[in-house]
Amino acid sequence: MGIEAENNSNRASTLIFTYGTLKRGFSNHVLMQDLIKTGDAVFNGIYRTVDNYPLVCGPYRVPFLLNLPDATGSHRVTGELYAVSSQGLSRLDELEGTSRDHYERLPIRVEPADGGDAVFGVEAYYGHRSYAMEMWKRSGKRGYGVYGEKEAKGYVKRKDRPQNLSFLEQINVFVSSCSDN
Repeated sequence: MGIEAENNSNRASTLIFTYGTLKRGFSNHVLMQDLIKTGDAVFNGIYRTVDNYPLVCGPYRVPFLLNLPDATGSHRVTGELYAVSSQGLSRLDELEGTSRDHYERLPIRVEPADGGDAVFGVEAYYGHRSYAMEMWKRSGKRGYGVYGEKEAKGYVKRKDRPQNLSFLEQINVFVSSCSDN
């Protein structure tokens, strides 16, 4: 299976590895569906990370991939790979709060989940470095290999969360609280 590096309009694309709510069957996948409909994203298949990474749930069961490769207790993470246009990428960046230090888009190595060669030039949205280590400690240094139905149980959509604190403030409250995972 070849990697779709251009979308239907022949515009250059960025390969994005999704591991949480942007995946099919989860709440933010509607954005990916919109991007697919407008030709700003193409689904490339199920992939997994080449290296082990911590995948944890933060406040409101929001998933965070932490850029702490091979941390003890981490796993190879399974997710979905999309080719996304620059216009689509700006919509994803907005959702992920990259300008507000919620997440940061950085390189990651992935390979097809059913085997095959590693794919280069892929990026993922990692929990921001300003809180990553504290988030990992708060999770008891235990991560998931996949964000599935079980891990998402209790997820609270953005519109249903308290509006008196920013998401970054909610993250800071979460990491400074006692662990109950």
